[in-house]
Amino acid sequence: MTRLAEYQQKYKHIRMRREDGVLEMQFHTEGGSLQWGLAPHAELPDAFKDVAADRENKVVIMTGTGAEFTGPRVIPGKGNPIFSTRPSAQFTEALVSESRRLLMNLMDIEVPVVSAVNGPAWRHSELPLLADIVIASEDAAFQDSGHFPGGLVPGDGVHVVYPMLLGANRARYFLLTAQVLDAQEALRLGLVAEVLPREKVLPRAWEHARAIAARPEVLVRHTRAVLVEPIKRQLQEYLGYGLYNECLALMDRPDPK
Repeated sequence: MTRLAEYQQKYKHIRMRREDGVLEMQFHTEGGSLQWGLAPHAELPDAFKDVAADRENKVVIMTGTGAEFTGPRVIPGKGNPIFSTRPSAQFTEALVSESRRLLMNLMDIEVPVVSAVNGPAWRHSELPLLADIVIASEDAAFQDSGHFPGGLVPGDGVHVVYPMLLGANRARYFLLTAQVLDAQEALRLGLVAEVLPREKVLPRAWEHARAIAARPEVLVRHTRAVLVEPIKRQLQEYLGYGLYNECLALMDRPDPK
């Protein structure tokens, strides 16, 4: 078991506060919108593990900072500079382990999770969509810009989450064409539950979170368990397969030596 004081200041890319048992995780990069990269990729799995181990957390809110939930948006054809050359076996193995824990540690949080999507989620847009309640701002959007458009196999979770949410054909189109789903389309397709002006998104998330936190703890925890178990089973079955295919394709990059 962990306590908030042990991990609240531990992470460079996450601000945390807790009121009435509701823990808010606000993702950022130096006070602005989260810029996805190796550092937040390494931090989030450990942060989710700490949050999951703290029994004083009754509900968790995930939100972003500034104009975007996650960025930067990858421009098709430009690629990802991190993977401009063939990575080492050690780097690849560590990244696979980290990527598995990123999603599985989020799903192992034993209390309901609410996403307050403050703007476009260009990178790892599956993260906010794995919440139990997803509320989006009117200017939010969802794209998988960091994988196929950027020269990577979409194998570290999006290949599982988007088919579950969109259906197989819509998801394959989404992942192969760099499609952008704006907030209203995401609402129509069932990716999000509510669309509100940006200034109302986080207060609405807190409203939902406080209402859930007021219910009996055992009821809340076991409701979360039954709601996420089918998702966890899909991830357990296919996440590793996707990650190893993603890494195999990286072997086609130029040898850095």
